[in-house]
Amino acid sequence: MQILTGKRVLMFVDDVYEDLELWYPKLRLEEAGAEVVVAGPDKGRTYAGKHGYPCVADAAIADMDHTTFHMLVLAGGFAPDKLRRDPKVLEITRAMHEDGKLIAHICHAGWIPISAKIMKGYRCTSTPGIKDDLENAGAIWEDKPVVVDRNQISSRRPSDLPDFCRAILDYASK
Repeated sequence: MQILTGKRVLMFVDDVYEDLELWYPKLRLEEAGAEVVVAGPDKGRTYAGKHGYPCVADAAIADMDHTTFHMLVLAGGFAPDKLRRDPKVLEITRAMHEDGKLIAHICHAGWIPISAKIMKGYRCTSTPGIKDDLENAGAIWEDKPVVVDRNQISSRRPSDLPDFCRAILDYASK
């Protein structure tokens, strides 16, 4: 079923991303008809996942224009800790949030919306390892497989990916 035909999805990548948290949503969204663009610090560079699976960046983060995307899906791992230091990543995340576009984050990816300062008053979940970070940013943390609050969808870990992707597809198909 091509429920996302015509929709563009942005994902970020850097070394030590969580392999399943990038690839499972990417492939699932493409199966649903979306065009998924994976942007890294350098276009065409191969980034290594935590478990060694490679991902070649389709584009450079610096070249991304948030207005051309319908949603942002953020994979976890340790890459978000590096990505959140990039002012362009934060600019895109904040702008998409302010435009009311979907921001979906899983596991450690919550670090990016924290640094973009968009978590205050939002219910969310994550790996328990960043629970305090989210709460200190003003979020209301819940220990659930997936939490949907307004234009944000969050999830805890790779085993929650079916719930995470189902929530993204449900939200995006409306």
